[in-house]
Amino acid sequence: MLRITGAVLTTVSAVLFLAGFFADLVGLHTNPYLGVVLFLALPAVFVLGLVLFALGHWPAAWPRIDLANPTHRTATALVLILTAVNVVIISMASYRGVEYMDSVSFCGQVCHTPMQVEFIAHERGSHSNVKCIDCHAGPGARSFVAAKVAGTRRVLAVLRGNYERPIVPEPSQLPAAADTCQQCHSNARFGGERITHVVEYADNEKNTRTETKVKIDLAKVHTHMDKQIEFAATDKTRQTIPYVRVKNADGSIREYRTKDATPGAALRRLDCADCHNRPSHGIAPTADRAVNQAIAAGAIPVSLPFIHREAVKALKAGKSAALRDFYRSAPQADVDRAVAAVNDIYRRNVFPAMNVTFGSYPNNIGHIDSAGCFRCHDDDHQSKDGRKIGQDCETCHTIE
Repeated sequence: MLRITGAVLTTVSAVLFLAGFFADLVGLHTNPYLGVVLFLALPAVFVLGLVLFALGHWPAAWPRIDLANPTHRTATALVLILTAVNVVIISMASYRGVEYMDSVSFCGQVCHTPMQVEFIAHERGSHSNVKCIDCHAGPGARSFVAAKVAGTRRVLAVLRGNYERPIVPEPSQLPAAADTCQQCHSNARFGGERITHVVEYADNEKNTRTETKVKIDLAKVHTHMDKQIEFAATDKTRQTIPYVRVKNADGSIREYRTKDATPGAALRRLDCADCHNRPSHGIAPTADRAVNQAIAAGAIPVSLPFIHREAVKALKAGKSAALRDFYRSAPQADVDRAVAAVNDIYRRNVFPAMNVTFGSYPNNIGHIDSAGCFRCHDDDHQSKDGRKIGQDCETCHTIE
């Protein structure tokens, strides 16, 4: 019975896997769940069938093989050929299975609800052409295994339904920037000034536009990475930082503490992700900011009176239909564009199943919508000799 069951499982799963493998090569399937079946489930069934088939043929006593006997030679050759075929199939399945588990579709679409936030944000992010594994796992076999073990824990959490809403990674789960970010980005390239234009629209009838030009000295900002800075945070999102430790060029150590700092907290070496904490998965900090960007990009027609006010109101209420009611006498094409843009903003930033909405994830670049720089540069962190981590704006930029 074991032999028959094993033979059936092995044969059927091999045929289905090979058919799916070659279909995948020519791009005939794009469904992420089908990928789970083809590259994870079927190979597992194939190996199970081989094990059952071997157990069914397990002899009470091992026979003597005489290669001078034509029957024995034929049987031995058949076993070797089938073994070689099995090795090829298992090798193909292992390679494609690992490759599939490293794909963006597997990470973002298989665990649909938990990863929907990150997947949709990644699609529109500046790193949309970068695979998840390139940022969420460092190089080498050790990092690969650690990433897969962590992924297995998350799969179990999804199956049990006890994952966080929203999901916030532990700092210990973040690979060092030297192994990920800095494989593409070099500190040496971040010099000179970057000019950022902050565009805002008023809530009046004409949607009056104002523009603020901010000059940022990238060289000064990125000196943080040249210094050996360690800090202790009291929360997973690293928003509350009561202790900072800086090693100076001469080797001396200076410690900065707030009044409520407690000794003994675990230290983390400052790296890129502590400021660039949402580089690929941006969620708009406010509905107002999202609407400003959409109007500036031309997605929402600025010609509609009070459109800034009404679009923000519709996003906060989650009812884009309110725009149609308000603009019944406006040009239909403009209203359609505005409604489509508001719906797109909502789809990319609001996820009720994960308790995610505007501002759910603080963005530590800058200090307008989240504490960001002011987590440390607040004039409250003081060393024993009275020095403070200052809050002087001109340290990093000028505003015009």
